Amino acid sequence: MLTGGQVADTIMLPTTLAEIRVPTVGRPRQRPDRVLADKGYPSKKNRAWLRQHGIATTIPERDDQIAHRRKKPGRPIDFSDEQKTRYRGRNVVERCFNQLKQWRGIAMRSDKTARNYHAALCLAATLHWLNTGFINTA
Repeated sequence: MLTGGQVADTIMLPTTLAEIRVPTVGRPRQRPDRVLADKGYPSKKNRAWLRQHGIATTIPERDDQIAHRRKKPGRPIDFSDEQKTRYRGRNVVERCFNQLKQWRGIAMRSDKTARNYHAALCLAATLHWLNTGFINTA
């Protein structure tokens, strides 16, 4: 989902997940098994939406949420060793974003139209993919 630069990512989570198609044999599923996200996404609204749709999460709590939970105990968020191991895989996504942001136009969001910005993202992602050697040259 492409939004204006001033729109917070966290409010776009349900909209973004509604656009996802998980490839399977036959018709693609519209709901992933699990969502891995960083500390910017653990709002009550997002967690409730994910729970309502039966989507498991791996989202660490922010420090302020942990402090609030200590004052007002409730059901703790499970972030066990298994969750931590799963969360380590997010670095692949972060590295990809960092590669894309090497393009000045993408990092600065200087394109005037969403169409041009999206085209630049597609071009940068394609060139990154080509340079990583995922193509079968045989």
